[in-house]
Amino acid sequence: MAIKYLKKSPKTPFTDDNQTTAIVKELLKEIEISKEEACINLTKKFDKYDGEIVVSKERIEQVNKKLDQKTKDDIQFSHERVKKFAEAQLKNYGQDFEVELSPGLYAGQKLIPVNTAGCYIPGGRYAHIASAVMSVTTAKVAGVKNIIACSPPKEGVGAHPAIIYTANLCGADVILNLGGVPGIAAMTNGLFKNPPADILVGPGNQFVAEAKRILFGKVGIDLFAGPTEIAVIADDEADAEMVSVDLVGQAEHGYNSPAWLYTTSKRLADEVMKRVPELIAELPELPKKSAEAAWRDYGEVILCDTDEEMASISDEYAPEHLEVQTKNLEWFHKRLKNYGSLFIGEETTVAYGDKCSGTNHILPTKGAGRYTGGLFVGKFIKTLSFQRMTKDSTKSVGAACARISRYEGMEAHARTGDARLKKYGFSN
Repeated sequence: MAIKYLKKSPKTPFTDDNQTTAIVKELLKEIEISKEEACINLTKKFDKYDGEIVVSKERIEQVNKKLDQKTKDDIQFSHERVKKFAEAQLKNYGQDFEVELSPGLYAGQKLIPVNTAGCYIPGGRYAHIASAVMSVTTAKVAGVKNIIACSPPKEGVGAHPAIIYTANLCGADVILNLGGVPGIAAMTNGLFKNPPADILVGPGNQFVAEAKRILFGKVGIDLFAGPTEIAVIADDEADAEMVSVDLVGQAEHGYNSPAWLYTTSKRLADEVMKRVPELIAELPELPKKSAEAAWRDYGEVILCDTDEEMASISDEYAPEHLEVQTKNLEWFHKRLKNYGSLFIGEETTVAYGDKCSGTNHILPTKGAGRYTGGLFVGKFIKTLSFQRMTKDSTKSVGAACARISRYEGMEAHARTGDARLKKYGFSN
């Protein structure tokens, strides 16, 4: 039997997006310029509120004393179940589970791969074989049914042969000779007889990144990526040559690729600042041009007094790639919190992770390491919750739901609880 709409909505969830986007952009611009003053003025305008912004401890205590006990009991009822479920999620992270939150109330989660993934593989200045490995392989292992890869074509050739070989080997179902905005849009919209992508992953230039940003919401994305970054934490025991080589290794990516050194050694800092331009000068023309501009415009060397200061400035920057070349490796491993991927000790280097050592090289940039990690199988897997209940459990859950809903002013919500309480013979 064919699907038949008995009622079809004239609008979609995206109907009002353009108007909303324009309004929000203006408000964000105003707040960026005037900061707290703008927040206060806009709150007066939209909410007609002219009181304190930061809720004081005195106000919190006042609320605690005045709110009626029944409402507080219902809120506590909700809090206990949400907390118990969150604790179960943490305990069972990355796997299916079900837990009884209270008598007759069961909740759990299922992990289900997305149906279609679009993998963007850069192919402009360099043939990014490793990007094909990182994105397509990870999607395949996650269990994605349809994997679409796209990469910029060269005149008369199409996508780079090594990229085609790699994408096919790693499990791509379709490979498109498309790059830039057309590639991103084609995968998002299901063009060329492909299903629309549920998620887009993979690095790209600023146009690729902006296309992903604009389309986010219509399609999922791995992260908002900017130019690649490297930071090195090094003390007086570090080898200046190794540090310099590694900084230059990432600077060749592009004219706007930051390379940062945090060190407690003035001697090391001086040697690195002398050696980096020398190493860049020895490169072939294309990477030399990129690395020169990157080091000139985005390179930084930051001298610190202590290990703690190095760790603090590193966490503030939250670099995409972070190398630690110090005598106290274990301390830094435990202390550092914000980065895309960590390279511990002189023996490893960013290039190993970029190309072949196993960890994924599609990583957060522009400080995003403060709130997210990089691409991993979980990016392709939806963590979906479910619940089921006995009729008896409605006596407590339905009543609390109805009271909370009415306190919020949501009468239709409350009546869904009322209806079940009535049907199953309970009073509210």
